[in-house]
Amino acid sequence: MISVEEAKAYYEGTDPAHDFEHVLRVLALAEKIGAEERADLEVLRAAVLLHDIGRGDEERGLDHAQTSADMARSILAAKGWPEDRIERVREAILSHRFRAGPEPLTLEARILYDADKLDAIGAIGIARAYAVAGKYGQRLWAEMPPGYSLGRENLSGEHTPNFEYILKLRLLKDNLFTITARRIAAERHRFMVDFFQCLEGEIRGEF
Repeated sequence: MISVEEAKAYYEGTDPAHDFEHVLRVLALAEKIGAEERADLEVLRAAVLLHDIGRGDEERGLDHAQTSADMARSILAAKGWPEDRIERVREAILSHRFRAGPEPLTLEARILYDADKLDAIGAIGIARAYAVAGKYGQRLWAEMPPGYSLGRENLSGEHTPNFEYILKLRLLKDNLFTITARRIAAERHRFMVDFFQCLEGEIRGEF
């Protein structure tokens, strides 16, 4: 088994939205969901702890899920994990992204996906969106132009947290796989909707 302390070493220098605190939040959610959904907790825990270890390579145009999955294979093989269990961890990591990658098919893959997305909505999701905005020098809010779509090329341009909300965050609740995650998501989603409605009203001077 890979420990929390071992995993932490792979996240040095990551940004506030994707740091080891994010991993620990996802781990807590995954363990809660996994217990209720009767998942293989050893596979799930390893997948969560290693799911973002390749994120630093994304700055060089690489898919962090693919990089993380490949790194996880090497780490777990060195620990003597059986190949079939390594592959289950790898599959979960490969399919945890919202915008790209294969659909998560195993229970553990679906729980990692759900837990990761839960950390992108609600109060913590808003905080993370603005952490990314600060990193890329984005404005707090902007009018969304017709036909705008999110791509990596936009991250240093006009993309803003309210664009992220419109294009991704508000959609996450309806893209979760497990009953437990959907239940958790309901209140987080409501809070986030209220926040962005209030933000737009204040920016427009309506209240």
